[in-house]
Amino acid sequence: MSKWNLIFDVDLCTGCQNCVLAVKDEYQGNSFAGYAAEMPRHGPNWFAIERRERGEFPVLDVVHRARCCQHCDNPPCGAAAPDGAVKKRDDGIVIIDPQLARGHKQIADACPFGAAHWNEAVALAQHWNFDAHLIDAGWPAPRPVQACPTGALRVVKLEDDEMQRLAAAQGLARTAGGESRGTRVYYRNLARFNRVFVAGTVVGQEGGLEACVANAEVRLIRESETIGTTTSDAFGDFRFDYLQPGNATWRIAVQARGYQIREVEFNREPSCWLGEIRLDPA
Repeated sequence: MSKWNLIFDVDLCTGCQNCVLAVKDEYQGNSFAGYAAEMPRHGPNWFAIERRERGEFPVLDVVHRARCCQHCDNPPCGAAAPDGAVKKRDDGIVIIDPQLARGHKQIADACPFGAAHWNEAVALAQHWNFDAHLIDAGWPAPRPVQACPTGALRVVKLEDDEMQRLAAAQGLARTAGGESRGTRVYYRNLARFNRVFVAGTVVGQEGGLEACVANAEVRLIRESETIGTTTSDAFGDFRFDYLQPGNATWRIAVQARGYQIREVEFNREPSCWLGEIRLDPA
C-alpha cells in the first residue's frame, strides 16, 4: 500500500517559519474529533524549524532543519500507549487519539525525537499528525508543505520499495535513530546541518604586496590520513565541508608554485575558519 512520506531539503529552507505558522493557524483554537485536540497557544511547536550556525566570522553558514513527528513504522509512543490510544494507519500516518490518550504522559515521554509534547492543561500528549484530517478530506498535501515558499517541504505517497529507490536516487536520509524506527520524514542535504566544515584563506606576496594565492593545493589531514584535497579560488579561499565531527588532531598542508609548503595544525571540533594562511617565498 502507498504511504505518506515528508521530505525536507536543508539547502532550500530559509527559516521563514511559514510552515510553523501554518500549523499554529490550523490547530490553535481548533480541535478535530478523532484527530487532534486544540494546540496550546504557548509551549512547544508541533512543527518546528531548528536553526544552526556553522563556522565563525567571516565564514558563516546558517542552516535549518524541520523537527516534527517522524511517523515511525515502529512508534515508541505506540508501544507505551494503552490499546487504541496511538494509531499507526495503513497510509503511514501516526495519530495520537485525543480522547483515548488522555492522562497517559508516558506517550510523550516515549518519543526519542522529542516530537510528542505533553499538554498539562488537558493531560494529553500531542504531536503534528500530518494534518490527517485534511489528507482524509482530499487535500494533496498538509498545510506546512503548502505554506513553504521555497519548495523545501514536499510530500510523496509511495510504496515502501518506491520510497527507498527515491531516497537512494536523491540522497535522502533519515534523522539519527530513524532507520531502526522506520521513520517517514526524510531529509535532503542533511549533512550540511549535522556535519562540520573547515575553511581558510591562502595569502602570499606579489611585487612586495600582499596577494591572494589562487590555485594553491590544500590537503586536509586527520591524524595521519589525508581526508581530502582541494584548491584555493581566485580570492585564496578554500573549504572542506561535510566532515564528521569529533575530537582529533587535524592539519592543513598548503602548497603553491613559488612558495614553501606550509602546514597548520588545529584541534577544533566545530566548523571553523583558520584565518589567513601566509606562505613564504620558496
